Amino acid sequence: MVTGPEGRDGVSSAAPVLILGGTAEARALAAALVATGRPVISSLAGRVADPALPAGEVRVGGFSTASRDGVEGLAAYLADRHVGAVVDATHPFAATISANAVAATARAGAPLLRLQRPGWRDHPDAASWTWVDSVDEAVSAGNRSRRPFLTTGRQSLDRFIPWADRDVTVRVVDPPEFTLPERWRLIRSRGPYGYAGELTLMRDAGSDLLVTKDSGGTHTAAKLDAARDLGVRVVVIERPMTPPGAPQVATVDEVLAWLG
Repeated sequence: MVTGPEGRDGVSSAAPVLILGGTAEARALAAALVATGRPVISSLAGRVADPALPAGEVRVGGFSTASRDGVEGLAAYLADRHVGAVVDATHPFAATISANAVAATARAGAPLLRLQRPGWRDHPDAASWTWVDSVDEAVSAGNRSRRPFLTTGRQSLDRFIPWADRDVTVRVVDPPEFTLPERWRLIRSRGPYGYAGELTLMRDAGSDLLVTKDSGGTHTAAKLDAARDLGVRVVVIERPMTPPGAPQVATVDEVLAWLG
């Protein structure tokens, strides 16, 4: 059981809660807090051009400035806005932001909780997948594929350039920052994705490999079931270690109980 940040009394209901967001869980938490009349600020990194905005106040962009790094900037923001508690509900692969949150809240004396969706290690098919520690290892593990399906995000796409001579299907939210090889097919869309659509996409593309990150949750999990039923090999990039220094929960209800 995770105890509240201030013992039994929790955080003052008048003090704003800062959510480091950008995920479905963060949006659900913001909506729940707004529904109770609690002040909430959601901070988005600004890496997505047209993000799905949460309820309540929203700020976009990092906390670093010309004179402050991300930790100093976040600590100063917490003090300036009299933030009562911080909930880190960023993507499981946003390791730098999570580490900054631990350091900044310690400096500012603000309680911190990590809200993170469960990973896919407990998925029924997880033992049959190839698990790797990095994008480069994923490239090596998929070298025999001729029609890969990449769902690893646009920021790491350039690492797959060695596959320029293959019929690669790429799915991203925002367009890549470089011109894709001629044989690659680009799909721009945002989840959640259903099983039928994923099955059709991979079957029509003739995909023989699915490369994904262990994002966890249910919003993008249907592709894993579709890959199994089509006999498509799966390579999964492991999550980075969660920085120590904050208790962790998996649901919005647990966050609400922690806040008190």
